[in-house]
Amino acid sequence: MICPSCNANDDKVIDSRASDGGRVIRRRRECLQCHKRFTTYERVEQASRLMVVKRDGTRVPFNTDSIMKGVQAACGKRPIPEATKQRLVDEIEEQTHREHDREVPSTEIGRQVMIRLRSLDPVAYIRFASEHLRFKSLEEFIEEAEALSEEPPVGRDQGDLF
Repeated sequence: MICPSCNANDDKVIDSRASDGGRVIRRRRECLQCHKRFTTYERVEQASRLMVVKRDGTRVPFNTDSIMKGVQAACGKRPIPEATKQRLVDEIEEQTHREHDREVPSTEIGRQVMIRLRSLDPVAYIRFASEHLRFKSLEEFIEEAEALSEEPPVGRDQGDLF
């Protein structure tokens, strides 16, 4: 690594730690020329870029920030921890990369968000579904809300295992 202080290419690794769930390696280094310490991060580069096919036919690179914005908007001021939202986005990213090679329809990503929000928070689910499903009338909105109240979400009302 090139030292940010003296531009020398002579250093040693002092400490290495896994970070971000093992996806990133954080390394503390010391320059052998000027003895300054600095930190580097190693990440696996995505070799194949997954493209998202939007409803209008345009293609954009897959971006988890877009998913997080939608989840944040749906959750609004609901009592959902940020870590839970991030885990939801990470699960969708992993599943999308596992199931799709080059392209994925945006409707499929939206469907995955809806599935996870439904079991997480009914209000956030309805907020997201109203945008994703593009309700055209109040009746469609009411039908979806009634279906949600009639069918218990996955993961809720389960008895204790032991």
